Amino acid sequence: MRKLIFRFYAVGVIAAFLWIQVPWQNASAPASNPEEWLAWIDVAECKMYVYKNEQLQETFSIAAGTPDTPSPLGVWRITYKAKDWGSGFGTRWLRLSVPWGIYGIHGTNKPGSIGSHASHGCIRMQNRQVEQLYSMVPVGTQVIIAHGTYGSIGPWYRELTPGDRGSAVLEVQNRLVRMGYLHTRPDGVFGEATRSALLRMKREKNLPGNDHVDRETYGVLGILWFD
Repeated sequence: MRKLIFRFYAVGVIAAFLWIQVPWQNASAPASNPEEWLAWIDVAECKMYVYKNEQLQETFSIAAGTPDTPSPLGVWRITYKAKDWGSGFGTRWLRLSVPWGIYGIHGTNKPGSIGSHASHGCIRMQNRQVEQLYSMVPVGTQVIIAHGTYGSIGPWYRELTPGDRGSAVLEVQNRLVRMGYLHTRPDGVFGEATRSALLRMKREKNLPGNDHVDRETYGVLGILWFD
C-alpha cells in the first residue's frame, strides 16, 4: 500500500486549513458558543468524535465517501442546519463550508451503509444520531475531517489536471501559495489561476512543462509517496 510522508504534524495540517474558511451562511445567533464545540471525523475509522471544551461528549459511527467520491478532508465549519432537507438526506442536514461543492453531515435512508465508505462525499449518520448531533452543536462549530495519519491528501495517489477539484487540489494550492506562486485564495478548484501558478513553478524548477500535477510535481511541492 502506498503511504504519504508530510513535512508537517497533524497540528500543522489543521493550521494550514484554518485561514481558508468561507463565511458562515445562515449564522444566526447560536444557542451556545460554537467555539466550545469540535467534531472530529476520521474517515478511515468511519467514526465521529464530538468534543465540548476539549472533553469528549459522544462518539458516532458514520459512512464516508468512496475512494472515487471522497469526503472533503480539511478543517471546516457548520454553516447551515435544516430539518428534512431533502429526499435521501434523512431527518437532519448540517452543511459544511467546503468551497468547491455542497457537502454536509446528514441522516440517511440507507442505514446499512453506516460504518462503510459508501457516500458521494457527505458524512452519513443514523437518523436518531444526526438528530442528537443537530441538537448539540450550533452553526459555526468546527468540523475536522481527516483520514488517519494521511493529513489533507488522503492515502490515494491522484494525478491532477485542470478542472479537478477536491482536497488534493486544495493542498496543492496551499503549497503554491506558500512558495509564492499563487496569489489567489485556495478554493479546491483547479482553475486558470492555479494552472498559471503551477506552470510558473514548473518552469523555475525545471520540470516538464505540462499542466498536470504528477508524482514528480507532488515531490517538489513537498508531498511525497513511497512504497
